[in-house]
Amino acid sequence: MKIYDELKWRGLIKDVSSPELEEKLNNGGLTFYIGTDPTGDSMHIGHFSSFLISKRLKDAGHHPILLVGGATGLIGDPKPDAERPMITKEEVDHNFKCLKKQAEEIFGFEVVNNYDWSKDVNFIDFFRDYGKFFNVNYMLDKDIVARRLETGITYAEFSYMIMQAFDFYILNRDKNVTLQVAGQDQWGNITAGIDLIRKKTGKEAYGFVMPLLTKSDGTKFGKTNGKAIWLDRNKTSPYEMYQFFVNSEDEKVIDYLKFLTFLTPEEIMELEKENKENPHLRVAHKKLAEEVITFLHGHEAYEEAVKISEALFKGNIKDLSVSEIEDAFKDVPNVEINSEENIIDLLVNTKICSSKREARELVTGNSITVNGDKINDVDFIVKKDDAFGKKYVVVRRGKKQYYLLRFI
Repeated sequence: MKIYDELKWRGLIKDVSSPELEEKLNNGGLTFYIGTDPTGDSMHIGHFSSFLISKRLKDAGHHPILLVGGATGLIGDPKPDAERPMITKEEVDHNFKCLKKQAEEIFGFEVVNNYDWSKDVNFIDFFRDYGKFFNVNYMLDKDIVARRLETGITYAEFSYMIMQAFDFYILNRDKNVTLQVAGQDQWGNITAGIDLIRKKTGKEAYGFVMPLLTKSDGTKFGKTNGKAIWLDRNKTSPYEMYQFFVNSEDEKVIDYLKFLTFLTPEEIMELEKENKENPHLRVAHKKLAEEVITFLHGHEAYEEAVKISEALFKGNIKDLSVSEIEDAFKDVPNVEINSEENIIDLLVNTKICSSKREARELVTGNSITVNGDKINDVDFIVKKDDAFGKKYVVVRRGKKQYYLLRFI
């Protein structure tokens, strides 16, 4: 299967700027770029989908460049519903360095910063050399701008399209970039760049956009829509990522396998069949988690995530390390304790139980576990020496209510 056909099969091509692009993609040899603004210090799973398509193109013989927008990040790409909050130059610079390092480590792409060629352009030259090529009526027709006209759009946001087109022109001029790839919400910005290159140089450039990675309700994966799944393992641990994918929606898991993995069409179709016949086994979900985590963090990180998940499912956490305990119970109530205490006093003082009477009933009823052991002795003492790393005590009330207590 040629690269264009594979991208179509995976659902990764929504619109193309020219029918010529199919042959050009199949032949290889294009230098292309994909961009992101440094609005955070890590990429998230939405970025991962976009950058994986760049790796697919690289494997098919094309040369990728990642643009991290140190200039455009200071302005902000227009959102459909409201203006983005401005971030400081210091934040943008910090985020750029983090994203550059992350992209180089994960993907090995060449990384450029549009601040490098934007910072010395004065606004008179910008208007004369580039602004004159943009018709305001043309810009108003672009979807992202048109959707903001009723609520209002600032001049800074309105100018973002020109800035992105300027980037495409500069990369075309200096690095022979002839293709831009992006999510579908960037279609207007891409075509603006294609037009600018044609008007200034007479050369032909191309672009295609991919559908955004979304949940079944249509919301996209990103840090502004719910809890983000970050590529930085210090922000989202492999265990958290594993849980996210294993619990993803049945009706979307095959789409995610197509978008986020390098499994062959045959492998994915087999997983689709298994998912329909035995949905309770969640084989497709587990394979999705394995492929993404292994690609990002290595197979050892995936095995660690599975180990934590199985330990929690079986209620047996004794063999977990301190770091695994921290990952597993990152989001449960976390309470500091000062000293060793009787189990009844501990349950009340940490507000796990509302009264000593309730605490006694739960303990004698075998409803309390400490570090994986059932406690039915009301005189049991929780000792620091028995804590994980002499630091953490994991208390479970009933079957699912966990609490992480930390000795200070």
